[in-house]
Amino acid sequence: MNFNVTILGCGSALAARGMHHAGQAVNVHEQLYLVDCGEGTQDRLLRFGISPHKIRAVFLSHMHGDHIYGIFPLISTLGLLGKKTPLKIFAPHPFGELLDAVSSYLENRLPYEVQYIPIDPTASDKIYENKVLEVSTVPLRHSKPAAGFLFREKIPALNVKKEAIAEYGLGVAQIVAAKRGEDIPDASGRLIPNRELTFIPYRPRSFAYISDTSYSGKAVKLIEGVDLLFHEATFADAEKALAKATGHSTAADAAKAAARAGAGELIIGHFSARYKDLSPLLREARDIFPRTTLAHEGRTYSIPLKK
Repeated sequence: MNFNVTILGCGSALAARGMHHAGQAVNVHEQLYLVDCGEGTQDRLLRFGISPHKIRAVFLSHMHGDHIYGIFPLISTLGLLGKKTPLKIFAPHPFGELLDAVSSYLENRLPYEVQYIPIDPTASDKIYENKVLEVSTVPLRHSKPAAGFLFREKIPALNVKKEAIAEYGLGVAQIVAAKRGEDIPDASGRLIPNRELTFIPYRPRSFAYISDTSYSGKAVKLIEGVDLLFHEATFADAEKALAKATGHSTAADAAKAAARAGAGELIIGHFSARYKDLSPLLREARDIFPRTTLAHEGRTYSIPLKK
């Protein structure tokens, strides 16, 4: 039951050697989701051994080119690969207009449906759900309307304790009922509390993607207790005035967000191309939040199971 994130791009608007435009692949129980899709994202998916065919949905944070210019080549490639199932794309307005315009110029009709689902970047809404996962928006503070995304596992199904099966002589029907959360009568008719029979096999895990934004206390509150946080750190503290003016964060801002949210781990990224050496940004963040690491393209960051 994997829950991990692979960095596809860790740079900001101006691409630099070794730092491409934004993109991350989120794997939840072998279900693959793409978060942002900057220029060249499909190339890096293939380079890092991630099949574009496995992408169930795409989540685009905002309408800046370094976060969306890779989506149209990806849409076309999936058509050439013979994709048949729909592709859901969650993005703010006016992505739908741009999608319609580009689609009208495609040489061949796509063999699958692209389903655009508008999101409200000013609201915290649950926008996607299946049996194991929920995805919600996190309003951000940027020069364009922008949303982060919070991925949360659902509470897993109950497991029945082996010792309880033996102790109470539970049959198949009773085991199934216990897994549904029911109390079970024993041979004398006394109800056995479900908590004595079952346990939750692991604690639900979570990942938050926060890019692009100035420090936001509202966002921090919405991601409290997150296990793994990706937070943009475009600038070092020396450029904090520039960060504020452009709707971005410093490494210290990212660390402050992680600390106040009670995050388990912090990945910083979306680095300005001005930094050839990222170690000062890492030091600034670790001074506030020691459990910080730099985003590295091609690296996968896993969230371990916790009982």
